[in-house]
This record gives sequence, C-alpha cells and structure tokens, in this order.
Amino acid sequence: MVYQRSYPDHPWLTRQANEILAGYLRQSDVCLEFGSGRSTLWFAKHVGHITSVENNALWYKKVSTMLNNAGQQNVSYFHVQMDKEDREGGDSAYVKTIDKFATDSVDFVLVDGAYRDYCAQKAIRVIRPGGLLVIDNVNWYLPSDSGTPSSRTYEQGPNGTIWADVSKTIAGWRSIWTSSGVSDTAFYIKPYM
Repeated sequence: MVYQRSYPDHPWLTRQANEILAGYLRQSDVCLEFGSGRSTLWFAKHVGHITSVENNALWYKKVSTMLNNAGQQNVSYFHVQMDKEDREGGDSAYVKTIDKFATDSVDFVLVDGAYRDYCAQKAIRVIRPGGLLVIDNVNWYLPSDSGTPSSRTYEQGPNGTIWADVSKTIAGWRSIWTSSGVSDTAFYIKPYM
C-alpha cells in the first residue's frame, strides 16, 4: 500500500513488475490490456498503441475521463458489457476482442480483468515471439512456491482446465514471477520458434 500511495500513477501491479515494464516497453510497442485502470494511462505513455477492454461500466466511465483529461490519442478503449448468461467466458465478446488481432502482432498482453483464463489462453496466439504475457494475481490461478495468501500450491495444480492448458503451453517459456506479499504478477516471454 505504501508503494501504491507513493506512485499513484503506476499500474496496480507489484513494484518489481512495474520496474520491469518501465525498462522493457518501447514507444513502438502494441499493447493489449484486459482490465483497465491506472495502468491504461501509464501504458499509453510508454507504448505506441494500447487496446484496453473493460467490463465494468462505472469503471469504464472513470478511466475514459482520465484518458480524455490526459489527451491520450493512442488508446482504443472498449467497454464490453457481460450478460448474466455470459458465464462461460470463451465465447464472450470480452474475450473475443483478441480476435481483432493478427497472429504474432502484439508485443505485450496484460491479463488483469474478467475471464483471465480464457484471455490468457487466447492471448498466446497474438503475442509476437519475444513478447510478454503478463498475468496479475497469477498466484490465484497457477501453482507456485509463493508465500502470498491464497496462492495455489503445486499439489493443487492450476485452477481449472483452461489454466491447465495455459500452464502446459507456457511451461517452456522464460518467466519472471514477482510478488508484493499481497499479490503476484508473472511475466512469460514467448519463445522464438
């Protein structure tokens, strides 16, 4: 919390994750973000273009105002309302935002919103070799040695069949796991084939 208060304009990720992103991102990068917020404006200042997808109408309005006040022109920002029946996320309009992107066309995908399992699974196709898949609160979904509360253990395995598929796909990718002790953010680097 001290870090978040000291850096109110930074993404709500771990401190180490923000430091990595600050050194990694380039002005030519294309970014796709699931779950908007402070990160949306911060990324807009660090990349060439960001597409951000939000499901919460009130939060969408708040972030839209923030982006308009900052005058950012390199953001495509979408509100995708989810229906009550829209519980199986693989077919949701929210997740299908990924279908707008060509294979290997995105430098960086942040999964920090709804349907994280399906978003992570489908994002793998659009991330360019050498690009990043970043999953916030990853400790809730993929097993690790993390001491963060509510972390999944190796004995528990991934949180469901979609996460198991994601885990299998990214098993050989280089990764960096960061933790604040409250939440974890992981980076997975798509290999060159």
